[in-house]
Amino acid sequence: MWSMEDVFNENELKEWIARSQKGEFSFFCEPKFDGASLNLLYENGVLNRAATRGDGWVGEDVTANVRTISCIPHRLKGVVPARVEIRGEVYFPTKDFESLNAERVRVGEAPFVNARNAAAGSLRQKDPKKTAERPLAMLAHGIGFVEAGDSGFTEPDTLSGWFECLKNWGMPVSPHTKLLRGREAIEK
Repeated sequence: MWSMEDVFNENELKEWIARSQKGEFSFFCEPKFDGASLNLLYENGVLNRAATRGDGWVGEDVTANVRTISCIPHRLKGVVPARVEIRGEVYFPTKDFESLNAERVRVGEAPFVNARNAAAGSLRQKDPKKTAERPLAMLAHGIGFVEAGDSGFTEPDTLSGWFECLKNWGMPVSPHTKLLRGREAIEK
């Protein structure tokens, strides 16, 4: 589970499109959420395991802690593959992070330095009750391994189709995604 390639300005976007595009394509665009990467394994629609990215090959099992994050379904809805890895980012919504830090200061604890590291640390707590006390959220952004089995599930052909699956299964996804054609539309 590797990190995504980032584009930080219009010139980098132009170069990336030139490297990757062979013809006219549509781009499925979404904002980058800075959180802790998470891989969820569902078997027959049931959450079986949750792991951090780790070194890209081996991550840390955080299943017990992930089960305390209310927006992550323990069971997917509808027709689902026999096995599917769903990838996303665990993060603190800004207002919740600010409230958490204010409460920490109020009770004499040091505030967290930044939301991304606090989310990662919250996922890795030894005690799931500590994780449950923190207002974590998650947004799904991709699919890893898929095995349809005899579930009747048919894989979509596009990333936007996968996002529809994720939404239909009850996974939280960004409401700010857009299907765009051409560099000018992306830059806007």
